[in-house]
Amino acid sequence: MSPQTNTPRHNPKVVTALRRFAISISVLNIFGYTVLGFEQPWTWPLIALATAYSLEIVLEMIGARAEGRTPRFRGNGARGVMEFLYPAHITGLAVNMLSYVNDVVWVMMFGVIVAVGTKWVLRAPVKGRMRHFMNPSNFGIAVILVLFPWASIAPPYQFTEYIDGGFDWLVPAIILSLGTMLNAKLTERMWLILAWVGGFALQAIVRGWLFDTSIPAGIAMMTGVAFVLFTNYMITDPGTTPSSKWGQIAFGGGVAALYGVVTALHIAYGLFFATALACAIRGTFLWTADIVARKRAEEALALAAVTRSVAQADAAQAAADTAACSCPDGACACPAPANAEAAACACPEGACSCPAPADSEADTLKTPVVA
Repeated sequence: MSPQTNTPRHNPKVVTALRRFAISISVLNIFGYTVLGFEQPWTWPLIALATAYSLEIVLEMIGARAEGRTPRFRGNGARGVMEFLYPAHITGLAVNMLSYVNDVVWVMMFGVIVAVGTKWVLRAPVKGRMRHFMNPSNFGIAVILVLFPWASIAPPYQFTEYIDGGFDWLVPAIILSLGTMLNAKLTERMWLILAWVGGFALQAIVRGWLFDTSIPAGIAMMTGVAFVLFTNYMITDPGTTPSSKWGQIAFGGGVAALYGVVTALHIAYGLFFATALACAIRGTFLWTADIVARKRAEEALALAAVTRSVAQADAAQAAADTAACSCPDGACACPAPANAEAAACACPEGACSCPAPADSEADTLKTPVVA
């Protein structure tokens, strides 16, 4: 049997969004290591990319073989390979850029492996297709933070460490402008951003009111580069967030609420843990909705089958009860007339009487044919 033909992995708008995401994060890394002051060794982004590319291709080949289809990176030349690797490119650079694991490079590589691999493990049915629901980069960083307590996120100052004289506001302004245009025109996640930003401000106020924490300090976090970067390039991942207006509002507001809870519990790095929890809740919801839908469909089919059987049985019984009885061949046979003048014999009345119904109390006697 020939392998199944490929279907487009993403629609053109999503491909454009991924390409611009990939370009943006690449440019940010170049400027980060040459101008801004990124703390990680300059070779690490290359190691992260090599790890992400290799694992993505290997897992795709395994998945294609198991599903009986052609790998998605084949069939469109170099462009097809490049478009296939956009997500891995973004994931690898993001995990390295946003995490800090001292000089232990294999921990960073481990985070990249977890991030890329989770797309094949944590999946749920979405519109008839299995899709990953966990934000890959965010999950890889969260796993690093949980398993290696000495690790941390990249220090926010690294984005403006070597910039002063008022130009330190230029970096977040550029990220905010480019990210807003990208999300407004391509990912269409502005409702999610609005809900997230509004919810974040609200949770800062609620925490200040309930726990007597500094409300201005909680809100001031929204002005940092890390928050702006997270808002425009992490939480808006189109592959792991809802597309509908109210779904986006629920997701963005949910992440903000979970961040407030996590922070109130004095758990550090709440942005990453809150996003991972929101994605896990969404994945559970998708699986639950699919199971309920399947069960209802099975019940509907069973009910339709029973209804159809009862209707057929009723129709058959009605046909048997109302069908006219037919006279058997020869029930009123007459001998051939002796000559043409002879009258044809007539069948006496009652010569072909039908038997009475089974529930009749009277027996109908069949009148014999008179020869």
